Amino acid sequence: MKFPSRVYTEEEVELARTLIRRGYRHRIRIIGSQDFRSKVRAALSLIKKAGKYDFLRSYIRSIVEINGLSQLREADASIWLNKYAVEDPYEAASFIMQKAWQMSIYLQGIRHYGHIGETAAIKERIRFLKELRDRCRDPKIRSECDKILSLWQESVFL
Repeated sequence: MKFPSRVYTEEEVELARTLIRRGYRHRIRIIGSQDFRSKVRAALSLIKKAGKYDFLRSYIRSIVEINGLSQLREADASIWLNKYAVEDPYEAASFIMQKAWQMSIYLQGIRHYGHIGETAAIKERIRFLKELRDRCRDPKIRSECDKILSLWQESVFL
């Protein structure tokens, strides 16, 4: 079976869910300028170091550079990112993983938007940063993760 070109109707969602359960993984396409592709690859490198690349490939088909707001495009199994979202590879990696988690929740038919969904998604983002920090021995990676985690801890919204 082939992964559906869109993941929108009940049948398409069920087919995508079935294929992922059977081990289907996307070959992630990065679409955008050379600078954008380079920065996304740096973020993907961190995702690989955290041991989450296979999870990402399960749910995300492409990462596309846009001029608007960064967002998950569920029907396309795609993440749209603007150039500012990829400036910091750690923030980009955690954002990408947040959106992959939201896509997994979408395919399960669970509400993944609104204040409850966004709060859960942010918790997944923080969990990713902790896993990256804990899996890596590189002091630079650990330090950067700690710095970002401390900023998230200070957030009045969590």
